[in-house]
Amino acid sequence: MGPMDVALFRDTSSGPRRPKPTGQGGGPGDPPGKEPMFNAPWPALLLVASIIGGYALQSRFPIDMVVAAGAFYPAALGEGRWATLVTALFLHGGWGHALMNGAFALAFAAAVSRFFGERLLGVVSFFAFYLTCGVLANLAYAALHPGGLEPLVGASGAVSGLMAAGARLLAGHGWLGPIRSRMVLGMGAAWVGLNLLIGLIGSAFLPGTGGAGVAWEAHIAGFLAGLVLVRPFAWLAHRA
Repeated sequence: MGPMDVALFRDTSSGPRRPKPTGQGGGPGDPPGKEPMFNAPWPALLLVASIIGGYALQSRFPIDMVVAAGAFYPAALGEGRWATLVTALFLHGGWGHALMNGAFALAFAAAVSRFFGERLLGVVSFFAFYLTCGVLANLAYAALHPGGLEPLVGASGAVSGLMAAGARLLAGHGWLGPIRSRMVLGMGAAWVGLNLLIGLIGSAFLPGTGGAGVAWEAHIAGFLAGLVLVRPFAWLAHRA
């Protein structure tokens, strides 16, 4: 078992305040709404379904086969297995791992998806943002563990990017607040602190890990990626 259960563009936050959120955020001029979480936009629900449903499908196959086919490990880059940077995001080490990531994804993906909007460009930007955060999290892990053979699976790096985007939305009351806001810095410090603690004493105290190693470095990298990249992806979706 390895880590994770197997194993800018212009910032307008200081400009004139925009209208308060009133709708679902479907168009370029519509701020994200404030519907309850269980009324989450369909892209957020689809994302959660891909995490939990993906593990349901994965569980039908031997774990060794799954790891060999789609898990990421740093040495895979030298072998030309770049696709595993993405495929590993859809694999998990157990039901606890998948359900925990699904719950965290729903908590933050609802607001982020609502912000990007449900039109085609917004949906594409939302999923591209999610995948990019996950890929960069895996690359950061590889940079810190060059040539490593420890398999890495799970959506946690990508979900950490959603968490960072959610923090900026909270800071901006539905729009992207500044990175240096109290809300963003507070959430960031808490997340970095928790993951450094994992790095120091291990993950036995975390639910869903089963005592397996956790790629805490990827969590931090995914969060940092989300902080910075949500603005350009919002720009691509005509939301900034």
